[in-house]
Amino acid sequence: MKKRYKLKLSDILVTTVIALVFGVIYKLWGPLYYAIKPLGMHLEQLIYGMWFIAATVAFLLIRKPGVGLLAEVAAASGEFFMGSEWGLAVLLSGVAQGLASEMVFAARGYCKYSIGVAVAAAAAATAGSLLLDLLQGYIGDLAIWNLSLLILFRLSGAIIIAGWMAHWLVSALEDAGVADLVRPVGTATVDLN
Repeated sequence: MKKRYKLKLSDILVTTVIALVFGVIYKLWGPLYYAIKPLGMHLEQLIYGMWFIAATVAFLLIRKPGVGLLAEVAAASGEFFMGSEWGLAVLLSGVAQGLASEMVFAARGYCKYSIGVAVAAAAAATAGSLLLDLLQGYIGDLAIWNLSLLILFRLSGAIIIAGWMAHWLVSALEDAGVADLVRPVGTATVDLN
C-alpha cells in the first residue's frame, strides 16, 4: 500500500470526530423518520439516506482506504450510545452500509472524488441496507409494487442526501478552506470533480 494511503492516528481521530457529529445527526433523524412514517406510501424512505452520509463525507475529506467504513461504524456507534431506537441493530446497519460504500471507493482505487463516486457510494449503501433489511425479515413479505416503491424512495433519497448533498458539503468545506485543515498533507490539491 502506498505511504499516502496509510491511515495515521490523526486521520482516525478526524474521521471519528466527523462520525460522531453525524452520530448526533443520526440520532436526531430517528424522530423525524417516525414522524413521516404514518403518512404511508414509504415516504419516510425519502430521508433514509441521511444514515449513509458519514461514509461519503469522511472519505471525500480524508481520502484514504477504510475511512468510509470507519466513519459509518463510528457514527452508528455514536447513535447507539445516545439511545438509538433500533438498539444494537444500528451497529449492524453501520457495518453493512459502510462496507458497501467502502467497496465503491475501493473499486475506484481510492483516487476519485467526483459526485459520481459519491452517488455510487450512496447507491451501494442503499443496497447494503436493503440486504440487511431482507435478512432481518423486514421487507421479504412486501408485495412487488410495495417493495419497488420502498426501494425507489430509499435509493432516490440516498442519492440526494448521501450522494449529492455529501459532495456539496465537502465542496463547500473546500471552498471555505476547512477541508485543508483536516485533510492529510499531500492530498489537499486534488480536485473534487
